[in-house]
Amino acid sequence: MLGLLSFTSLSASAQADAVRRWQHLDLKADGVPGISADRAYRELLANRKPTPVIVAVLDSGIDSTHQDLKAVLWRKPGEIAGNGLDDDQNGYVDDVRGWNFLGGKDGQNIAVETLEQTRIYGQYKLQFEGKKRKAFSAADQAKFDVYEQAKASYLKDLANENKQLSTLTEAYDSNTASFAQMKQALNTTRLDTALLRQAARTRTDVPSAGSLYTFLSRNHFASTDDALKSLNNAITRSRDRVEKSLNPAYNPRPLVGDDVANLAETGYGNPDSQGPDASHGTHCAGIIAGVRGNQLGADGVAGAVRIMSVRSTPSGDERDKDVANAIRYAVDNGAQIISMSFGKDYSPDKAVVDAAMQYADQKGVLLVHAAGNSSNDNDTGLNYPSARYLNGQDIANQITVGASSRLNTLELAARFSNFGKQTVDVFAPGVDIYSSTPANTYATYSGTSMAAPVVAGVAAVLKSYFPQLTALQIKQIILQSAVPYHTKVNKPGTQKLVDFASLSKSGGIVNLYEAVKLADQQTAAAK
Repeated sequence: MLGLLSFTSLSASAQADAVRRWQHLDLKADGVPGISADRAYRELLANRKPTPVIVAVLDSGIDSTHQDLKAVLWRKPGEIAGNGLDDDQNGYVDDVRGWNFLGGKDGQNIAVETLEQTRIYGQYKLQFEGKKRKAFSAADQAKFDVYEQAKASYLKDLANENKQLSTLTEAYDSNTASFAQMKQALNTTRLDTALLRQAARTRTDVPSAGSLYTFLSRNHFASTDDALKSLNNAITRSRDRVEKSLNPAYNPRPLVGDDVANLAETGYGNPDSQGPDASHGTHCAGIIAGVRGNQLGADGVAGAVRIMSVRSTPSGDERDKDVANAIRYAVDNGAQIISMSFGKDYSPDKAVVDAAMQYADQKGVLLVHAAGNSSNDNDTGLNYPSARYLNGQDIANQITVGASSRLNTLELAARFSNFGKQTVDVFAPGVDIYSSTPANTYATYSGTSMAAPVVAGVAAVLKSYFPQLTALQIKQIILQSAVPYHTKVNKPGTQKLVDFASLSKSGGIVNLYEAVKLADQQTAAAK
């Protein structure tokens, strides 16, 4: 995790607030490579009236009761909640707040799925394991090649995750013991930042109090209890990956009750668009549309938005069929922008996703997709949904987003972010992003999953203030108005120095202020 910035001119409370909302700040005014949202609202949008825009969030689900989101959640007109009827005859019963393609008619939901490489490995192991490629027909040789690739990925991921689980477990045990010793030394039952800060100044006999205070502060933990809780959650996620996501024998899909092989099937699922763990989706929704200026935690980028929740992404890998249906559902129900913070290494049914994206293009809907968190070059690597169709043509209505940090230094490009001069369009803030999480809580997450909704929020602002703009025009404006950075940065995943501008098509970081200015110019010229 990156450390906190030093805002020397700010008070401690103002400093913490600025760090928590750094993505809204301006490079010239604040010294932070944010998107200049505050400046845009203050100088360009203050006396204008926006038209509400529907943004669909295809994700793990959204907490519909969150104090920063409930006022901006989309509600379908004409659908009556809980009456068991498909009131609008769209094939989805009681879809008042959106839809869940990962649930069964009985209300059960999938929380954890297998990875796509796990599914491919399990599907073809009996057919191909221990056999030579030349023994098969040309069609089966293609499948054999995919199997060999997936098998290598699966075995590598399984070994890495077992190692990660062991490391996390050891860290939990070690930290628990260390914290207990310090509690005893300081004669307390709770180690919070206030106590540790004081102990660092007054208790020279407990020298580790200062370093522990620094660790908690930099990682936004109020106490060691919070740190251990976070570590325990990481252990749970890692164990789920070992026991479920990387287990070929694990198959939760019967809960849904659909025919997985029937890619044309629709109407399956249930109306629980929140699901069993809405943390990721709620965080992404808050980045786009958390109520601005209500002093409740985190401001979204866009003010005039209605968020539609479409649950298609479990912990593990989403299925192509669900992604395709989720895109079509969002389009058919009025979404003008679709935010997609998910990705995987294999897409065996990419054609059905491509068809859904083409459908969105025909309907004038903009897709915003996270570039991925593997420090890979998407120009040469695998990350799906990809920036191109199977025929090699660019997906015109999609923006692919890499993640940047709040440090205009070697670390400007997030060390985990995927990149690509041909396949990643733009970068956006995606490191230490503070946003909503379930049960009226807030948390700091990092990932291209956070960067994509920043861009979706910018797109929503443009559409709400300039409703005449098409999806392709909005994409063009976002890319052309991105602020170019020529900072020498570590190429993600390496220590090789490269020009930040070489990591994406636009060479820049999305900027709302510049985007609004350009939209003003273009719409004025069109009159």
